Amino acid sequence: MPLRKALPKTCIALGFPDVESLLSHARVEIADGERFFEFRLDYLPNPENGIRAIRDFLKQHPDCSLLATCRRHQNGGRYNGSIEEQLKILSAAIDAGAHAIDVEIESAESAQAGVAALRAQTFLIISWHNFSGTPAMEPVLRRMQKVPADGYKIVTTARKPSDASRVLSLAKSNSRTPLVLLAMGEMGFATRVLSTVWGGLYTYAAPNAAEGTASGQISARQMRHLYRVERITKNAKIYGVIADPVRHSISPAVHNRAFQARRNDAVYLPFLVKPQQLKDFFALAGKLPLTGFSVTIPHKQRVIRYLDSVDPLARRVGAVNTVWRKAGKWRGTNTDADGVTVPLARHLRLAKASVLVVGNGGAARGAAFALQEAGATLAITGRNLDRVRALAKFCGAEPLNREQAEARDFDVVVHATPLGMHPKVSQCFFENRIPGGIVFDMVYNPIETELIKRATAEGKTVIRGVDMFIEQAVRQFELWTGDSAPRSVMQKAALEALAEFHS
Repeated sequence: MPLRKALPKTCIALGFPDVESLLSHARVEIADGERFFEFRLDYLPNPENGIRAIRDFLKQHPDCSLLATCRRHQNGGRYNGSIEEQLKILSAAIDAGAHAIDVEIESAESAQAGVAALRAQTFLIISWHNFSGTPAMEPVLRRMQKVPADGYKIVTTARKPSDASRVLSLAKSNSRTPLVLLAMGEMGFATRVLSTVWGGLYTYAAPNAAEGTASGQISARQMRHLYRVERITKNAKIYGVIADPVRHSISPAVHNRAFQARRNDAVYLPFLVKPQQLKDFFALAGKLPLTGFSVTIPHKQRVIRYLDSVDPLARRVGAVNTVWRKAGKWRGTNTDADGVTVPLARHLRLAKASVLVVGNGGAARGAAFALQEAGATLAITGRNLDRVRALAKFCGAEPLNREQAEARDFDVVVHATPLGMHPKVSQCFFENRIPGGIVFDMVYNPIETELIKRATAEGKTVIRGVDMFIEQAVRQFELWTGDSAPRSVMQKAALEALAEFHS
């Protein structure tokens, strides 16, 4: 049945145990500009109570579109009644004014006549969910199309990065079939932003003041204003950050705001990539396709093996934090050098300055080589002394254990380990005094790390990780786009994202 009105691209999923909460959250979303809602009647102890809620809601807000769902618990929902009772509830929802209903394929297959009768009255979506993985997509769609419907929703669970491209590719290969396609979980996040761009009917978001109804949902405000799902086009360039964990990253907030400021048709997404999944991620990157991406913990060193070209500094450092595609080839560089030297140069001349680098991973390597090239005298310490000695030998630095380092005095201490990073915010490498006049902590989340707090209390000059983050992000933006970076916009976005993260 044709829709009486075109559906917006974002549906706010509302699942609450009482009608009052359901309606109050819907009103909050309306005030924020949203107009398309899913009422999960199966979340109510008595789903029939939701019928009056639908009627009253649409009477007060006739400009809104409403999708009614009453999913049975056997199929991932919360309703414990029979299929006949389920369809009776959905029929009442139609009578109350619901513009569309969602019926899972298992119910639809068992009661095709009843489902057909419902379809004669409203827009029918047949849905299929897999809560354990992402199987072959085409057989699933063929099974669903045996039940006539106005749209088909296929929701899987992403277990590896390439699962997202498998789900999205179904839209491209079935452009004439009305589809809603999503992969649940953090690894499937890209599908929530890109599915409508690739032809999907709509995507789902969580209400701004509550949890969503599925793993991986983010707030409607983020979907609309940060990722601009209503505005990005098929020609939009796709960028992102790969990390594990990635949820804490402020890179999406910073780069998406920068794209908006420069009116770039582009979007920047977070990609959760486990250490063993880099090869699989490149399969996803090639199919989306990605134009470029940031690289952070734990991939800065291992990513090199998957690149076609690495610039000399990054090759020497042995770590890459920035990747882009040019002429079909993956290229890598390391913008952490600017992130370290530019903030420090505002406080002292690096030539001949004594600097202690704490750490031995990709970030520490980048800092050490950048400082060496600037003419600083280096010492290196860390938790793994074998790796400390190896890095020190490689870049002509003095290796020190923690006790030795704490007994010395340096012009600068550069902290380049994850210690103190959210959520383990109480950690700090130094047990006693901090042996530097200037203390530079690469950790940016939280802004005030334990190391920064202690250094401030000791009267030292501090450089926060957010300063480094902005410098390297500016260089990334300019390298990817060829435009000058909107530095002030990016800095404001970073500080706002960090404040919101900890609010």
